[in-house]
Amino acid sequence: MTTTEEVKNQCKQLNLTAVQKQIDTVLSEAEKNKISYLQFLKTIVKIEIDYRMKNDLDKRTKQARLPLCYNLNLFDFTDDHGLDKQQLNQLRELKWLEQNFNVILMGPSGTGKTFIAAGLCFDAVNQGFKAYFKTMEELVKVLKMKDVTRSAATEYKRILKAHLLVIDDIMMFPITQQEAIAFFNLVNELHDKTSLVITTNKSPKEWADVLKDTVLTTALLDRLLHRCEIVKLTGESYRMKNRKTIFLNQN
Repeated sequence: MTTTEEVKNQCKQLNLTAVQKQIDTVLSEAEKNKISYLQFLKTIVKIEIDYRMKNDLDKRTKQARLPLCYNLNLFDFTDDHGLDKQQLNQLRELKWLEQNFNVILMGPSGTGKTFIAAGLCFDAVNQGFKAYFKTMEELVKVLKMKDVTRSAATEYKRILKAHLLVIDDIMMFPITQQEAIAFFNLVNELHDKTSLVITTNKSPKEWADVLKDTVLTTALLDRLLHRCEIVKLTGESYRMKNRKTIFLNQN
C-alpha cells in the first residue's frame, strides 16, 4: 500500500470525505506550487469545512420542504403589492428572527404571501437557522399523527427545535375543535422560543369564525401578536394577471 492510499484510508476512518476525494489534487498542487506545511494543512482543513457546510445547508434546505419558488432576488417590484424593496430587504436581514418576532403576511390570494414566506424561510436556512415550511393542512396532519407514527413524531420534534416555522394558508379551511386545541398547544410551546411566519387571507378577527371558539382564538392571537409585524399585501392576483391559455390567439 502506498503512502497516499494509507492517508486515504485514514481519512475514511476519520470521516474526512472531502479530503479523501481530493487528496491527489491537493498533493499535486502543493508539490507544484511548493507551499508550506501550514498552508497545506490550511488547504485540506478548508476543503473539509466547505464540504461539510454545503452538506449541512443541503440537508437543512431539504428538511425545510420549501415550495418550488422561494428566491426573493427574483421578487417583482413592478406591481405594487404593499411591500416595497426597502421593507423586503429589512425582512431579509432576519433581525426579527434573532429577536423571536413573528411575521404575519396578510392579503388576498395571489399577492405573493407564500413566495415571500418561502423566501424568508430559505434565507433563514441559508444563514444557518433551522427553518421549516408547512401548510396549515400539513401541520395539522403532523399534530394529529405525532402520537401514532414515528415519522410524524420525528417531524414534530424538529418543529419544536426550530428557529423558524412558516405556516402557509392559516385558517383557510375549517378545523375541528381537537385540531384547534392541538394547534394552540403548539403555538404556546413555541412562544418566545421560535419565530413564526404566517400567511393568511383572513384578518385575525375572522379566525374566530374558523375556530368557532372566541376564547381559544383570543388566547392564540395573544401569543402570536405579542411580538409581531403584520404586513398587509394588496393588489391584483399575480396568477390571474399572468394566466395562461391552451388556445392559440385567433385573428
